[in-house]
Amino acid sequence: MTTPGRGLHGHVLDTLGPAITAGEYPPGSVLRTDELAQHFEVSRSVMREAVRVLESMHLVESRRRVGVTVRPKTEWNVYDPQVIRWRLAGADRPHQLRSLTVLRSAVEPAAAGLAAKHATPEQCAELTECALGMVANSRGHKLEEYLVHDVAFHRVILAASGNEMFARLGDVVAEVLAGRTHHEVMFEDPDPAAVTLHVQVAEAVRAGDEARAEELTRQITAGALQELDILAP
Repeated sequence: MTTPGRGLHGHVLDTLGPAITAGEYPPGSVLRTDELAQHFEVSRSVMREAVRVLESMHLVESRRRVGVTVRPKTEWNVYDPQVIRWRLAGADRPHQLRSLTVLRSAVEPAAAGLAAKHATPEQCAELTECALGMVANSRGHKLEEYLVHDVAFHRVILAASGNEMFARLGDVVAEVLAGRTHHEVMFEDPDPAAVTLHVQVAEAVRAGDEARAEELTRQITAGALQELDILAP
């Protein structure tokens, strides 16, 4: 079935991308576009468009008279949200979740400290609203509703840091939070202590308390790693 709104090349990507990231086509494998076009029952132009997208993610490279070659994992654009989504859908999920959560542990506490220094009144208000939304949806197995506010909260933290490099990680953090929820690497209800910590981070940012905002966020990411030890060892 073709993915709505993405056309035929989207259908190809939804199959070929996860297959590559799952290791079904090991590094060095040569993919023949003509054969792939026949396999997916699409035109060569559709297949070329799909390959161009994979090239932009550094998953493959095209060479004349050779074909489309799968690149080593070390060369993949591992920050691409779609690559993250594909990897989280495969057998590599535990490792990918841990890698992303360690990244969060390194970045988000520093971002929260900077947010306490640089956040605008509008960003402080938005952060508080997100935290209250998390509280309101933290009971009753409403993980999807909770996720919306959780993602928004962390996007605001990264953006409010005033550091454009941190801000660009918003999509990465959104993918790991969504991946935990959609692949059931979450308890049926969020940890109450983690919910409370988010509220306290919003308060610390609003108060301009850099050290407290950083320390509380470090506790949040440490808790996320502990959850992985239990749910995705």
